[in-house]
Amino acid sequence: MTTYGTIPTSSSSSQGPSGEYISRAKDRIRAGLGARRPWKLMFNFWSFNFPSSFHDAFGRVRSNVAYFRMNYAIVVLLILFLSLLWHPISLIVFVVMMAAWLFLYFLRDEPLVLFGKTVDDRVVLIVLAVVTIVLLFLTHATVNILVALLIGVVLVIAHAALRKTDDLPVDEENSALLTTPASSSA
Repeated sequence: MTTYGTIPTSSSSSQGPSGEYISRAKDRIRAGLGARRPWKLMFNFWSFNFPSSFHDAFGRVRSNVAYFRMNYAIVVLLILFLSLLWHPISLIVFVVMMAAWLFLYFLRDEPLVLFGKTVDDRVVLIVLAVVTIVLLFLTHATVNILVALLIGVVLVIAHAALRKTDDLPVDEENSALLTTPASSSA
């Protein structure tokens, strides 16, 4: 039976494998950014005070880094990006390596296979890290990169140590990380 006047909807076969991969990549990026916590919660003025001890500061850092990890990654990458604005070649290398990280590490659903052999994720991580560092250092922006990473890490640790954790919403995923050993033994 023929049906006239129907408009076919887009199907995955019409997109081809590259369209399907791009669609999956967009979904994975949205899901990854969905793990980002609200900036208002992160920078709530009333949630900051000095920790009472080193142990309290260490517990706060552990909890806040676990809870705000995507926000902290965005902050560090933004600082690194801004530091490379005065080194255009380094910025191009940075963007190319970010694309390589996205496609070879973060957005893969299946294991990476080279010459018929499965490559372990740890090997991919180590190779990408080494290649990224070597290529960025070859662009003669070593001081900028190191200073930017140092500033990013110092800002993250300072924020994580000064931000209280008692007002963070607890979900099942982070509940084990947000309880400190002292509070769980009480």
